[in-house]
This record gives sequence, C-alpha cells and structure tokens, in this order.
Amino acid sequence: MLYDVLIIGGGIVGCAIARELTRYRLRVALCEKEREVGFGTTKANSGIIHGGHHAAPGTLKGRLEWAGNQRWDRLAAELGFGFRRVGELTVARSAAEFPTLDKLLHHATVKRIPGVERWEAERIRREEPALSPTVLAAVYAPTTGVVNPYEACYGLAESAVRNGLDLLTGFPVERLHQEDGLWVVLTPTVVLQARFVINAAGIDADRVAASALAGNFDIRPRKGEEYLLDKRLQGLVKRVIFPCPTAVSKGILVIPTFDGTIMVGPTAEEAGDRTDLTTSTPGARAVFDAVRDLVPGISEKDVIAQFAGLRAVATGEDFIIGPTSRRGFINAAGIQSPGLTAAPAIAELVVDVLRDEGLTLVERDDFMPALPRPVHFAALSTMEQIALSLRDPRYRRIVCRCEYVTEGEVLDAIARGAATLDGIKFRTRAGMGRCQGGFCTVRCMELLARSRGMDMASVTKRGRGSWLVYERNGGTLRSSDSAPEDEQERMGGEA
Repeated sequence: MLYDVLIIGGGIVGCAIARELTRYRLRVALCEKEREVGFGTTKANSGIIHGGHHAAPGTLKGRLEWAGNQRWDRLAAELGFGFRRVGELTVARSAAEFPTLDKLLHHATVKRIPGVERWEAERIRREEPALSPTVLAAVYAPTTGVVNPYEACYGLAESAVRNGLDLLTGFPVERLHQEDGLWVVLTPTVVLQARFVINAAGIDADRVAASALAGNFDIRPRKGEEYLLDKRLQGLVKRVIFPCPTAVSKGILVIPTFDGTIMVGPTAEEAGDRTDLTTSTPGARAVFDAVRDLVPGISEKDVIAQFAGLRAVATGEDFIIGPTSRRGFINAAGIQSPGLTAAPAIAELVVDVLRDEGLTLVERDDFMPALPRPVHFAALSTMEQIALSLRDPRYRRIVCRCEYVTEGEVLDAIARGAATLDGIKFRTRAGMGRCQGGFCTVRCMELLARSRGMDMASVTKRGRGSWLVYERNGGTLRSSDSAPEDEQERMGGEA
C-alpha cells in the first residue's frame, strides 16, 4: 500500500492534519494504535478552546493558539460537534499576581485579540457571584470556548474518511525506515509505504522519531487528573475560571463544559510511566483544595466521574513542528496545551511544510466539508422529539436515562464508527450521567454486538484488554482477551 502521506497518530492533531490533506488530490492514510481515534490524550482533554492570549507571542504555541482559536466556529458548523464561546476569567487573589494579569493583557494587545479586558472586584462579583470574595481582579476574555474534544476528533476523522482517507485503527507502528526514497512503515499485520510521514504520535512521538533516526527531543509525559461534577451544579459559574498560571501549568481550573456539567482540574505531575492513567487521593486533594479557593461552593461530594490524561511535554516546552534531517519525515510533536485550540492551525502549518518539502498539492473541487448532523434527542424540543419518534421508532426507546439517550442515537454512533463501549459513550453521552452506565451499559453492549455481528464477550470498553463480560463455553470461561475479535479496522474512501 503506497501513500503520498502517512500520518502516525489519531488524536485531535493527527485527525485535523488528515482532514486538511484530503482537500488535495493525494493518497493519505492514518495509523492509530488504539481501537478508535481520540482514545489517547484527546479524550482526557479539558475541552477548552483557549482565548488566544495565554501563550507568549514569540513562541510557536503563541502563534498557533490564536490562529487555531479563530477556526473553531467554522469547524463546529461543518462537522456538527458541540462548541460554545463561554468566555473566561483569569483571577488574581493578591496584588503580587497583578503583573501576571498585565502580561496576559499585553499578549492580547500584541496578538490583536478583541474584547480582552481587566475586571475589578465589583464587576467580578456581579458577573460571577459564586467566586471567592478573595478574588481582587481578573482578565476577561470573551474568545474562550468549550468543546467536546472527542466529538471534534470523531468529526474530523469521519470527514477525512468521507473525502478519501484510509483510516487504520488498531494498527500500532512498530518501526519505520527509508528504502529507495520511500518510507516503509511496519505494523503487526501490514507493511505500508509513503513518500512522507507525519509524526503526530503524542506521548510516543519521541519514540517514533527515534525509530526513524530523526529523534533529537524527548517527551516527558505530564499527568493531569480531572473530576466531573454532578449536573445539579450547572450554572454555578458561567465562564471558565483560571487561577494565575505558573511556569508549568495554567493551573487547576473550574470549567463549565459544553454539556452543562462542571469539571475541575487538571493537576500537573511528571509521569514516569507512559501508561499511568490513575487518579489518586493526593491528586483529588490538590484539585479540590485549589478550586475551593476559587469557588467555595464546590465539593468533592459532587464527583460523578474522574479520569487522568498524559500531556506530551517536549524538550523546551514548545511545539515541535517541521521537517527533520530525514527527508520526508515531519514532526508534529510536543503538542501539549494549547494543542487542542491550535490543532486546526497546526494542520494548515503541516500542509505548508509538505508543500515546501516538495509535495505537489492540487486542490480538489469535490471536497465535502460538511457532515450530516447527529441527532441529540435531549436537546430537541418536546414537539421535535414527538415528531422524530413518530417517524422512527428507534427514538422512542431510551437507552440512557441520565442523559436521555435513545436507541436511535446509539445505532447512529455505531454506523458512524463506534466500535467500543467508550466509542458509543463519547459520541452520544450514554454512560456519562450520574449513574455512570449502571443502567445503560448492557443495552449499549447488546446494540453494539448485534450491529457488528459480535458476541457479547467480544465487546470491549476501549479495545483489546478492556474486557467487560465472560462467556461460558463448554464449562470454561472465555473473556474478550481470548475471543475471536478483529482488533483492527480499516475505513476509507476513494481519493
């Protein structure tokens, strides 16, 4: 299989690059080691589209943060995922933090970001009464938004596939080398060839670069724990609340998510183990001690879910994007915060790099930017719900009571690529409510097994190793680890 461009890594950056490349007459593939795209750092992201004024103007982060921010409205309109500009406040609780506010205002001025201004205590109390009375001043940015990052990742990948991408999930890259001017990429089952390789492998980007003999940086994963709170707190704050940032982190935040719940976090701890996604008692204590200083009404008693993610922090702390000493091997590495915000701009920069490196780019006149919008039954009016359920009986059957998700939505998610229980959850919110799947898990498994022609023991939470049930077979027990399951999937269209 010979491609013009092969992308390694199916997170938000890899999928954004893939969609951007399918605008051109190219043969493009994306290899992702997990069962579905977005299952790495992307799914554990805070979901904030940063206002554009946090990263210093002289850095690659600073340049791409604001450029990426401006592209999210169009992306959301085309791909149908949830996005809302809620604004943010970066708050100071002592006069010693005022210079940090001044620096953020300076960044906004240099980048010409509209609407960024300083608020004093009286305005803060009026706009966000739940904030601590110790808050003295803040920088307000109306340009900040919230998004469901996994929905955005799925939308980018689905759009790219519709426009010709070969999407290979469950295909870890074991090694790669150059041969006769082409890159030869080895996976456990197939050998791929490409003129150009894009390294968007997240926390493994340094290892991929080293395999290509183009490794001159290290990734030091930084773990962040996040805690999702019960919907009864919806509306407690209207904007994303930042403390003043430190040298290694934007701090522990209070985030009103797109779906209405409040999320708090993340921590920022160096992780020696690249597979460590555990949450901890010290992490929870650090998060809630910090957020109570910002919003005293928040309590750990309201936690309904918790998770951790690893950020790909590269040597020098900035993004690493560009060609290497190995012709045709291009890095898109070290993409930590504000990587989600910058992803659309990163994709455009990578296309420019490919052009400069000699790839001929001919725009297609048949590129399809828009996707059919998925139904979100809970967001419809009562009359719309009645009309839809009369047209299609699948929308009369509720699968998830907490989030009011119907059978029709689950089946649509499966048809659009969901191959695991988490794939259904992140596309529909089934299992994200107060009971965390206590009611809907078995029904989602049944629908997935039936739709994909599997038995229940072959259904996994997130791919190989994440078994959910055992099946008795002739007196023995068989788990999903030993079940005959195709852990690799290829989705693609014609370029």
